[in-house]
Amino acid sequence: MPELHLSGTVPAPPAPPAAPDGAPRARRFRSARRVPAVLAAVVVLGAAGALLYDVAAVRASRPATAWRRRLARELAERPLDDAWIVAGAAVAVVLGGWLLVLAVTPGLRGVLPMRRDTPGLRAGLDRRAAALVLRDRALRIPGVQSVRVDVGRRLIRVRAQSHFRDLDDVRSDLDDVLADGVRELGLARHPVLSVRVHRPVKR
Repeated sequence: MPELHLSGTVPAPPAPPAAPDGAPRARRFRSARRVPAVLAAVVVLGAAGALLYDVAAVRASRPATAWRRRLARELAERPLDDAWIVAGAAVAVVLGGWLLVLAVTPGLRGVLPMRRDTPGLRAGLDRRAAALVLRDRALRIPGVQSVRVDVGRRLIRVRAQSHFRDLDDVRSDLDDVLADGVRELGLARHPVLSVRVHRPVKR
């Protein structure tokens, strides 16, 4: 017996009431990036401290340290197309690009910002928690055997199996119940709901 499928996309729920005057716009949560920040600070501080100490020693009529003399000699003698020079430049570019990406991206993709109806109060909802809430709602619908929910910032995908009732009726109930569920999550940005219902495979 062929497997039956029924799918469709539900428009985003109606927008919630406007936030009170003065309520700030909800923005995505940003990661603290503590580990990259600490590593970059330690490297920069260590390199700057060693260089400053050597410069101060030279100013005090002491010879430059061996590592700085060797570094200056290597930089003066090696051509720009030398393998070590190219490798060092490539590593520096990669590390710099990585730090730039960390600086401009929020990082906390698993947290969805919620509406800021009260000034000074900011809240977020974990994607897995939101998916669990919607999944529990869907399983209460008669005829739904199993449900898989994937929550994203712009789209919520729902894949349900129905072992009895007409697929049109099951999907209609899912559309109504999940649309209310998404609205009650209180998200700052309402994602589009994509619902797909099918029969379990008979073996």
